Amino acid sequence: MKFLVASCVFMSAVAAAADPIIIAHRGASGYLPEHTLEAYAMAYAMGAHYVEPDLVRTKDGAFICLHDIHLEGTTNVEEVFPDRAREDGRWYPIDFTLAEIKTLQVHERIESRFPEGKSDFEVPTFQEMIELIQGLNASTGRDVGIYPELKGPSFHREEGLPMEEDFLAIIRKYGYKGPQAKIFVQCFEHEPLIRLRELGSMVPQVFLLGGGASKWFDEEGIAEAKKFANGFGPSKTLIERDPECVARIHAAGMVIHPYTMRADDVGRGYIDMSDELKTFFEKYKVDGVFTDHPDVAIQFLKN
Repeated sequence: MKFLVASCVFMSAVAAAADPIIIAHRGASGYLPEHTLEAYAMAYAMGAHYVEPDLVRTKDGAFICLHDIHLEGTTNVEEVFPDRAREDGRWYPIDFTLAEIKTLQVHERIESRFPEGKSDFEVPTFQEMIELIQGLNASTGRDVGIYPELKGPSFHREEGLPMEEDFLAIIRKYGYKGPQAKIFVQCFEHEPLIRLRELGSMVPQVFLLGGGASKWFDEEGIAEAKKFANGFGPSKTLIERDPECVARIHAAGMVIHPYTMRADDVGRGYIDMSDELKTFFEKYKVDGVFTDHPDVAIQFLKN
């Protein structure tokens, strides 16, 4: 019952909030390597309302900011630890201590963006990310939120490092405790969101959906998701295929924040990112968007 109360309280607050939000996807990842403190700081400076860290765990239990459960996509782990790959040829953060992770260099994932070998970036911890955002809030007077995603909770549980309890302890330590807290907790798996509610978490939660998960967008699916989430974070293609889903979600008192808007990779049929934003905000009436280019989205809202 506790998590149902949290959902009702939060949804009342949502109903009163009209301003759309811009979520900096992995920070200002269109300009700097994703999930670095530099990318988070740039997103903050560009005016993002929320900054998104993806979270995985290390061998010694630390939460680090990284896009997925593998290291080679955005770090030089293959050079530093060439013999530490698993049998599948992948390097997993959960096989490394935080001290070992801190010896790695982070590089850009997408070739046309920040040039590799320029500047010096490292993998931050979740606590470092929170302290950066909260420190900037203190120094600027703004109130920017965080939008953490639990990556692969079922994988971590199978590896003996479940995420939910320790994650909850961290966000509570930093003051994210109630339905009004400036945080959204997101996950593609619904069981961890249920578990967080069972553990007493009252903060807003968002259920992420990939392009093939439209079954959650009928009335029955929305009603089920409302038991553990305050909103949806769907692939933008789901909305394009079923624009009426936004009205159904709003009717249930939930929010919808689609992903991902990119100035250098706009959706098919749009002139540019501003044209895409116009469609999603003005035609589809979404409540916010994830974007690699928060400056473009913020400027669109200002205009």
